[in-house]
Amino acid sequence: VQLQASGGGLVQAGGSLRLSCVASGNIRSITSTEWHRQAPGKERKLVADINRGGSTSYEDSVKGRFTISRDNAKNTVYLQMYGLKPEDTAVYYCRAHTLSYTSSGEPEVAAYWGKGTQVTVSS
Repeated sequence: VQLQASGGGLVQAGGSLRLSCVASGNIRSITSTEWHRQAPGKERKLVADINRGGSTSYEDSVKGRFTISRDNAKNTVYLQMYGLKPEDTAVYYCRAHTLSYTSSGEPEVAAYWGKGTQVTVSS
């Protein structure tokens, strides 16, 4: 599975952006997709995720401001961000978890990262 993230940019506080994560390859093996972010000098953190069934979850600081969604026809997961704050400034990454089976029927799990996209929120 390959992931391509895009949509980052520079925005003023209170503004909005929509990030996209396009998947290619063995799409059917994807069980969930996540958005993470990493601010300068800080660890990478999970922001939001969506599973195959469409259930979503969010990190507390983005609840009510960010929405993760999926367009299966486009193999794309979005992160719509509203009410952006300077503390949302970070490089945003998408990650996909996959489940597949070997020729002998053994399950194999894996995770794939896309390259990041920079989000900068000015005050």
